[in-house]
Amino acid sequence: MSNTSTTRLTVGQAVVRFLAAQRVERDGLEQQFFGGALGIFGHGNVAGIGQALLQYRKEFRLYQGRNEQGMVHIATGYAKMKNRLGAMAVTTSIGPGATNMVTGAATATVNRLPVLCLPSDIFASRRTGPVLQQLESNFSWDYSASDAFKAVSKYWDRINRPDQLPTALLEAMRTLTSPADTGAVTLSLPQDVQAEAWDFPARLFRPRTWLVPRARADREALRRAAQLIAGAQRPVIIAGGGVIYSDATAALAEFAASTGIPVGVTQAGKASLPFDHPQMVNALGASGSVFANKLANEADLIIGIGTRYTDFTTASNTLFRNPDVQFVNLNVAELDAYKESALGLVGDARESITELAELLGDHSVGAEYRAEVAQAAADWRTEVDRIIEIQDSPTLAQAEAIGIVNATAGDHHVVVNAAGSMPGDLHRLWRPSDPKAYDLEYGNSCMGYEVGGAVGAKLADPSRDVFCFIGDGTFLLSSQEIMTAVQEGLKITVLLVDNSGYGSIAALSETRGSQAFACRFSHRDSEGQFDDDNLVGVDLAANAASYGADVLTASTAAELQQALAEAAGIDNTVVIYVKVDAKGRFGGSGAWWDVPVPETSELDSTQTARAEYDAEVANQQLYL
Repeated sequence: MSNTSTTRLTVGQAVVRFLAAQRVERDGLEQQFFGGALGIFGHGNVAGIGQALLQYRKEFRLYQGRNEQGMVHIATGYAKMKNRLGAMAVTTSIGPGATNMVTGAATATVNRLPVLCLPSDIFASRRTGPVLQQLESNFSWDYSASDAFKAVSKYWDRINRPDQLPTALLEAMRTLTSPADTGAVTLSLPQDVQAEAWDFPARLFRPRTWLVPRARADREALRRAAQLIAGAQRPVIIAGGGVIYSDATAALAEFAASTGIPVGVTQAGKASLPFDHPQMVNALGASGSVFANKLANEADLIIGIGTRYTDFTTASNTLFRNPDVQFVNLNVAELDAYKESALGLVGDARESITELAELLGDHSVGAEYRAEVAQAAADWRTEVDRIIEIQDSPTLAQAEAIGIVNATAGDHHVVVNAAGSMPGDLHRLWRPSDPKAYDLEYGNSCMGYEVGGAVGAKLADPSRDVFCFIGDGTFLLSSQEIMTAVQEGLKITVLLVDNSGYGSIAALSETRGSQAFACRFSHRDSEGQFDDDNLVGVDLAANAASYGADVLTASTAAELQQALAEAAGIDNTVVIYVKVDAKGRFGGSGAWWDVPVPETSELDSTQTARAEYDAEVANQQLYL
């Protein structure tokens, strides 16, 4: 093929042809990068990208979505299950079609997961003047609703001419396949430009394989890190999502066993170690366990691997209480490696853990500390058994329901959730079967991710049994992608857990002096105020059935066990409606979360909460 050969295509056709040809390789394993596209057509894309997807439908599959945000969540769940070695594209119309997916793009970027957003845009030629759904600006005609993606994208570009497309596509792929820079990529496509033809270089559409590198940390930085680890008396590892994305779980398990250093996990890193590993002290931070957090309180060295240190992980910088605590952070992203004034190791988790182990040789923590760690891990496993034990009460506790589902999930599952009270419970209680068995979107904690993420996980790995937990509040916000699962013949099991409102925020509101105001779905009383004793009745089971799912209900442990057994024999998507105790609790984490309380108030409850808040703020540290 000559370097000067060209192929005349529209911009829309060129985009689809290019995406279909992209592959990715890591550790000698090569695979197709894009799993297809998700789309909802409007006037902005139906005759551009839409026509191209029709023309190349056998080479590049289109999945219909019900909501633009939900489609990005599907793509995010897909990328997570693929360990960031696969992605999907999402196409929308202009205006509201585009802005509907901004939240999804933010969720992908916050979680460092690759998603390609293809919003349509206003006419580049401006021949028609203002068009339907155009956001007009009085300072620039080159400003549109699609500019909203700039804040939530790792790379953003607007294609105003066909000849701009090749360089934009290549930069998009560089970003999507970068371990350090990945996230949402947005190519904004004006609706007239999508239909314009150009003689594209034929080489643009040849099969192209992107190598995903394993960057090595600086050797001198590794040597210094090994010295700090060898000199620490009470080190603690925090394992984040980077451990899993790097496929470093086996290396971490060996490192922890050899050194005796305990491993606490973030939401993204929850499945980094097997639940029964002697050094696995489980969930850490504001949604963690008292056992892991006690070790973190007293640690003299924190080793962060693949974590970005959110406020939940650090308990808003109150978790690490040793005044002499130091940090060593291993991360592919320099931004995260140097957080908490750490000695930063910028590199791949798997390779850098291996190199640290070599430098440490046969080093181990003291026998007394190793025994303390093993006891903490064992004590938490015992505590989990106690919490999920079936009580046979008239109403199920949420923890009981989680335990029952977990016992049913099997050896090749994934549990998906994002927001409400369930993330904290799942973080502490769920026992993943393998490193990809736990998908808690907690970077953005985005209500609405649950069903979409579950659909994406099933598309990425059809062999897995997918269990999606969704609360009634989130179900009312965004449950439409159940229809997508039904349409595609995907078997997912949705646990619709009803606690009569925004239960997690109700609990938070009470502790912050706001009395759970407007957190339940209540009618108003004779004075026009919310009456929490008079809840709005909504038939959520009937709602789920309307999407075409098989719906089962359960209100006791025995009924839930029976429903799960029945669901296992149904090929269709199944929704199990479960009513749980709205105020069921099983104890805290021993850690704090900074949610500010008003300094002045007429309410006694707020005044009391402020006094408690001031006492906690006094424990915050800047690690300098």
